[in-house]
Amino acid sequence: MSERLNSRKNNELRNIKITKDYTKHALGSVLIEFEDTKVLVTASVEEGKPKWMDKTDTRGWITAEYSLLPSATHTRCQRERNKISGRTQEIQRLIGRSLRSCVNLEKLGDRTVTIDADVIQADGGTRCASICGGYIAMNIAFNKLIEQGLLETNPIIEPIAAVSVGIIDENIKLDLDYSEDSNAQVDSNIVMTKSGKIIEFQTTAEGAPFDKVQLDEIYNLANTAIKNIIKLY
Repeated sequence: MSERLNSRKNNELRNIKITKDYTKHALGSVLIEFEDTKVLVTASVEEGKPKWMDKTDTRGWITAEYSLLPSATHTRCQRERNKISGRTQEIQRLIGRSLRSCVNLEKLGDRTVTIDADVIQADGGTRCASICGGYIAMNIAFNKLIEQGLLETNPIIEPIAAVSVGIIDENIKLDLDYSEDSNAQVDSNIVMTKSGKIIEFQTTAEGAPFDKVQLDEIYNLANTAIKNIIKLY
């Protein structure tokens, strides 16, 4: 496989660093770094479910909020104080439903878990890093609830992770940084379980269409990478 500008092979992840319990007050927290993409993720747990849920519903709930710090990108972005963008809404929903998919919400009980993903430096793949960090922070929070005697067992069914894949100049490349992502002809964000089940497979042709052979290669590359990311948890 051809080498990239930073000497990574096309099937190679960026350097990943995970710092757990990064903040003091959140029940679960982690600073997750995919090379120059750095996201601070916290998990807070409140008793009670959202008001929109039926009172007879025995499930708990997991939701997410995502934001870019103003200086996280090359040019300063505005804080989303009163109205969030469509992109932010999409990412928040992706994080929330990805994490709900790997948890037995019945075992969570009458609780709401809020994942806050704050991007402090962006260089591509922020939503994927946020999902990975969200899983780690959530798992830390659940284990602390068990230690406190508030949960009997960890409600997580199996670990999940997320990674980006793209096609650039007919080469399929894993874990794109910003310079690659902005030039990709095909852009994928893939969320999967440790056992290889698909949670999200967002794949869009920005340029020429792609074929089934390339789709299978994207899946296989992501599947292997996600297993390797989960080993770092």
